[in-house]
Parts: sequence; C-alpha cells; structure tokens
Amino acid sequence: MNIQETRMPHHWNYFLALDDDVVRLSRYVEPAEENFGTYSLEMARVLASAASEVDVVAKQICQKLNPDSTADRMNVYRTEIAAVYPNIFDAQVYIPKFGLTLNPWASWKEDASPVWWKANTNVKHQRHTHFSDASLKNTLDAIAGLFVLLLYFYPEEGRNGQLSPNPSLFRAGPPFHTDSLAWQPHVTVYSLDSMDLVNQRLQANL
Repeated sequence: MNIQETRMPHHWNYFLALDDDVVRLSRYVEPAEENFGTYSLEMARVLASAASEVDVVAKQICQKLNPDSTADRMNVYRTEIAAVYPNIFDAQVYIPKFGLTLNPWASWKEDASPVWWKANTNVKHQRHTHFSDASLKNTLDAIAGLFVLLLYFYPEEGRNGQLSPNPSLFRAGPPFHTDSLAWQPHVTVYSLDSMDLVNQRLQANL
C-alpha cells in the first residue's frame, strides 16, 4: 500500500507548535493580566521562536505581494504589508479560554515596531540587562502576531479549510471572519474583511 502525501502549510504547523507551548505554559503561569510581567527562560525560548517565524513569514508576504521586494526588517515589512492590508493595524486575536483579546500589530498604526518585537531584540542581544522582556505578554503577542500574518499569507488555504487542525488556544478576530465547513464542522474556515480582500485582488492584478 502506497503512502499518499498532501502538501501541508508548514508555517501553520510551526504556529501550532507555539500554540501548544502556551498550553503547557498555562499550567504553571495563568495567562492573566496580573501575570503579564512574568518572565522565564521558557518564555524567552517561545518568544524567540515566534519572532523568528514572524520575520520569515513577513518577508515571504512581501515577496508574494511584490516579487521584487527586498524587505528584510520590520519597518519595511510594515510599509509593504500595510499598503495592501491596512486592517492589520486593528487585527485582533482572542484567547477565549482566558478571556484575552490581543492586538499584536497596533503599534504599526503609529509607525512603530511592536513592543514584543523590540522585546525579543533586547532579549536576544542584551539578555543580561533585558531578560525581563521575555514576559508572558510579549510572548502571547508575538504568537498572535504570527497568527495574523499566517492568515494573510495563506488566504486560499484559509478559505478552503486547509489550515487544520485548529489551534488549541488562539482564535482569529476582526478583520478575519471565521466559519466551519458544513461537512467538517470541526474545521475552521478563514476569510478576509472586504477591504483587505479587494486590496489583495487589486494587488494580484498588477
């Protein structure tokens, strides 16, 4: 019997691994506002993994939008991605189990890099003085930021229910709409808000 293989969105699988990391973390540190400043070696690891994947995916989004893009840093990612997806500024990610709403890209609205991105840079290069930046809040925001980028990077897969399985904790909020497949109610379908969808189609026709 031959083994058949279907091409999977590997960045999604990486995100699911980070989602699972938070599930394990939550057994020891409650994801609540009172604990947002809590930091640890494990959170530093998860924060670094999430931020590194954000860098990879953001670069690929820019190249997908413009094959000639040479974007390789956060402020350039902002310029190129927000030009097509302006709703990213207000993108929300929910963690219903703990009653949290995250806005990982809100800083882009002020033309500033996300706090969690700066935190990862600090922990990476100045850990001896900025280790406390590897906090629960920055870790959650970094993973939420990756989640948002993946929904922009995989629009067709999202519409077709191919971003599966679902994350255990993280849920997409506006500007994304979620539904489920009629024949597979456990599979989430993601679609873009109308403004971002129009901009995406215009970009594809350039």
